[in-house]
Amino acid sequence: MPQIICGFFSLAVSKIPRIFAAMIRAKNIHKSYGDVEVLKGVDIHIREAEVVSIVGESGAGKSTLLQILGTLDLPTDPAKYGTEITLAGMPFLGMKDAELSAFRNRNIGFVFQFHQLLPEFTALENVLLPSKIAGVPEKQVIDKAIHLFEDLNIAHRLHHKPTQMSGGEAQRAAVARALINSPKIIYADEPTGNLDSKNADDLHQLFFDLRDKYQQTFVIVTHNPKLAEITDRKLVMKDGLII
Repeated sequence: MPQIICGFFSLAVSKIPRIFAAMIRAKNIHKSYGDVEVLKGVDIHIREAEVVSIVGESGAGKSTLLQILGTLDLPTDPAKYGTEITLAGMPFLGMKDAELSAFRNRNIGFVFQFHQLLPEFTALENVLLPSKIAGVPEKQVIDKAIHLFEDLNIAHRLHHKPTQMSGGEAQRAAVARALINSPKIIYADEPTGNLDSKNADDLHQLFFDLRDKYQQTFVIVTHNPKLAEITDRKLVMKDGLII
């Protein structure tokens, strides 16, 4: 396995294609806002347990694509364009709102540029929110939440509110929140954009550690060239297409 030295850390990254099943498969995604066509027929195929980066200039359509793949938005006129999207073996286009919400909560975790932790709740309470929404009794997930805090090296922040945590610690709590329901897919949209270089490097390493431990799929939109180069694959978007 080649050793890649990257900034403050070294990371062993396998570039050998994985043989796992497809986790994300999409064909001919279009998205328009009024007369502005943002996505112009995107095809994408990502395997289970891959860490994939999506790069491109601002306005290329990266975040819009992530919103659709995350079921937070829908493509434009899928019947007209023959759009197909399958996540974790399940086609979600056509699901009713309640069914789609339940599917998202079970299968998808999100990490954003800003941690978006609720300021009135402790870190632990924030992390437990997705399981509470899913109707899972707290006693069934509390041990897992504590283990996640330990894995992420923030166990000392369990009962602290976001304002009592550093930016890096709060972002790690956001990662724990994304993981609490054991989703198959983690989408991260500029997850290190609000962090200094040391905390950004630490978070990069964390994504690979989590992939190796839990065999989850990570799709990361980033402007950070260091992160993009060490992912299993780098996808480049330009003018609404993957090129």
